[in-house]
Amino acid sequence: MDLCKDYLTVNKQSWNARTDIHVASKFYDIDNFLLGTSSLTEIETAELGDVNGKRLLHLQCHFGLDSLSFARKGAIVTGVDLSDKAIDKANALATETQLNAKFVCQDVCEFGQTAKADFDIVFTSFGVICWLPNLSLWAQTIANSLRSGGTFYMAEFHPFHDVFEGYPYFHRQQPDVEQESTYTENCTGEKHTIITWTHPISDVINALLSAGLQLKHFNEFDYSPYNCFAELTQDNSHSTPRYQLIKNDIPMPLVYSLSALKP
Repeated sequence: MDLCKDYLTVNKQSWNARTDIHVASKFYDIDNFLLGTSSLTEIETAELGDVNGKRLLHLQCHFGLDSLSFARKGAIVTGVDLSDKAIDKANALATETQLNAKFVCQDVCEFGQTAKADFDIVFTSFGVICWLPNLSLWAQTIANSLRSGGTFYMAEFHPFHDVFEGYPYFHRQQPDVEQESTYTENCTGEKHTIITWTHPISDVINALLSAGLQLKHFNEFDYSPYNCFAELTQDNSHSTPRYQLIKNDIPMPLVYSLSALKP
């Protein structure tokens, strides 16, 4: 099997294995979610605003905690993810919580080929675009899914951090193929093959503009809401935990967010 040509199969196997680990982790903390806590971070909560009554599409939703957190806020949610194990768990959680959400197992770019412009909001966040070789197809999925006047919102880890990890900043057609363990605290060290691509922020913005969307905002943050990278320092001076990467006494950019409008 040519790993790079069959990247969807390879990454699906990896995320199926990761789902079993993540479901049992304190990092995702399903127990407290079922008691009513939200998995959404302060960044998207503040920037996206009221979703009550909105039709919301969550791309690359994993096993649905953020999707269901939006449903708790009154959104009518559809989640899409490549991993069938993750989607099975998401549907089980939707049934258990009786929240207004449904989940589809499909590659997001394949989903976009038949998507209808039904959604007020398309959402994606944190660690998502590195799994996509072609941002033009991704952006077209977003444009195809949004109704006129609808909003796309994303929060994503800043590619500046990847440079410190030895990855290129600019996109290359040839992906990185690695053996990597997952990021939750209960990881046993077991490694799985993953295939990823780097994407500079300019490529993200230009893909959305080329798909006909209009940029509304772009922000950068010197912290991550998740303690998921090496050498992060916790900043406890805020109401929710923030984690910073300090270099030469200066916090590095770790997250960016943007929103775009479909005219």
